[in-house]
Amino acid sequence: MNSKLILHIDENHPLLLKGLSNLGFENHLAYTKPLEKILIDLPNYHGIVIRSRFPIDKNFIDLAPKLKFIARVGAGLENIDTAYAHSKNISTIAAPEGNRNAVGEQALGMLLGLMNKLRQAHSTVQKGKWQREAHRGWELEGKTVGIIGYGNTGKSFAKKLSGFDVEVIFHDIKTNIGDENAQQVSLEELKKRAQILSLHIPQSTDTNGLVNQQFIAEMKNSFWFLNTARGKAVVTDELVAGLKSGKILGAGLDVLEYESSSFHSILNDQNPPKALHYLLTSEKVLLSPHIAGWTFESHIKLAQTIVDKIANLTN
Repeated sequence: MNSKLILHIDENHPLLLKGLSNLGFENHLAYTKPLEKILIDLPNYHGIVIRSRFPIDKNFIDLAPKLKFIARVGAGLENIDTAYAHSKNISTIAAPEGNRNAVGEQALGMLLGLMNKLRQAHSTVQKGKWQREAHRGWELEGKTVGIIGYGNTGKSFAKKLSGFDVEVIFHDIKTNIGDENAQQVSLEELKKRAQILSLHIPQSTDTNGLVNQQFIAEMKNSFWFLNTARGKAVVTDELVAGLKSGKILGAGLDVLEYESSSFHSILNDQNPPKALHYLLTSEKVLLSPHIAGWTFESHIKLAQTIVDKIANLTN
């Protein structure tokens, strides 16, 4: 049997299969195979490629003694027990470079849509109303944009903003990573100055619930809020309270706290919370279904990034 078998748990761009085949791997597809059947076959595989269908935990890893790498076709690795994988000398691979441009563009589009009330204006015109004063918006010029998380997508968003007359500041746990597009500041300084806040952080115990009642209260200015990162970074009930009070002027949310772990549905259960109802009906909110990095171009870039990283790993 070929010793370089890769199990593909989620469907991705065909370029991924072709590229790995060219590297000498044998691709096995398990797009619809249930987890219990996948677990039976795990001992055969050298590599796993997944998006978000289910977690790769300690039990999963222990059933795959030949495993050399786990690749996730996406920006984050939160559905993989990376610490345990590394303890077993298994490499973990993500592809944040593949969709960073798409996320940066989506964040900018959401921001301009919110500030110019495009959703409300479109809806009222569709209803035969022509209400100009009701849809007077705000200009981005002269505003201070605060970014939390200055990795691939944070930098992409800042680069997009470089064409506007705005000040861009950011906070990150890494130091001395400022560039020509943004100035690095402390979190306290960001809260004092930002009029727009955009999250570009991974999901972790440190980032879960970051934007809560206290955080919102510590923002000196009323502000527009964007989240194209992870839904669990926000306490939704407290975000809604901020929207209702006017402290948050508007929210562009590509991700929600209530998403399933696979990102395939809006709710983990069948009891919609009141906060979700508000988000679904408020004119101050712009929602999209976790598609900020989901473009035709990023579909190709993500696949190619994974191929390149596996090639580098196995050379």
